[in-house]
Amino acid sequence: MKLSDKAEEILEALWIAVEEKKLAALDPQDFSIPLDDPAYAELTGRAMVEIRQGLVYFRPEGKIEGRTTIRRHRLAERLMMDVLNIRGEAGDYKACEFEHLLHEGVDTKVCTMLNHPTTCPHGKPIPPGDCCEQARAEGDLGVVPLTEFKSGQEGEIAYIQTEDSKKMQKLMAMGVLPGNRIVLQQAFPSYIFRVGYSEFAIDSNLAKEIFVRK
Repeated sequence: MKLSDKAEEILEALWIAVEEKKLAALDPQDFSIPLDDPAYAELTGRAMVEIRQGLVYFRPEGKIEGRTTIRRHRLAERLMMDVLNIRGEAGDYKACEFEHLLHEGVDTKVCTMLNHPTTCPHGKPIPPGDCCEQARAEGDLGVVPLTEFKSGQEGEIAYIQTEDSKKMQKLMAMGVLPGNRIVLQQAFPSYIFRVGYSEFAIDSNLAKEIFVRK
């Protein structure tokens, strides 16, 4: 049974306090959810945390779930800021909303699309998932910039990563849209690729902002 959003937020805060700040427990007075909130009872009822002398401690089951929860949150941050270009407070807010949807394998698909990132946009570590370990073992790069393709290689466009709206518009006008197939015809001296029945030439600076799934 899925935890409530508040319960997941408590596990995130506890993970940061214990695993990253190396504190013994979480003090609810330093957190936005007071100790009398039903979310704490939800977690204690499922043996994920225990509360002693007003402090919240991990149980082994809770530590596993906390790791998974913080992973989903930081993947959501990467998705919002790197792919959707939603940054600042808006990006953080949207990431908090979206992370609760990354269940039942959706987090694995997002992680693979993002090429198994190791840190969030703020530089904090993203705990690796099974997909990350498998990709490293198999040498599977997942999603890569077009600049890592060789002539003749074909893939599916995953996303465009640029903060320049003019570059974004230029690429979109070429048909560089997520889900479209792209074939790299030439990699030097310029990148020549085909989308549909049309061919285009771009420089390496623009090519490295096109991320493609092999």
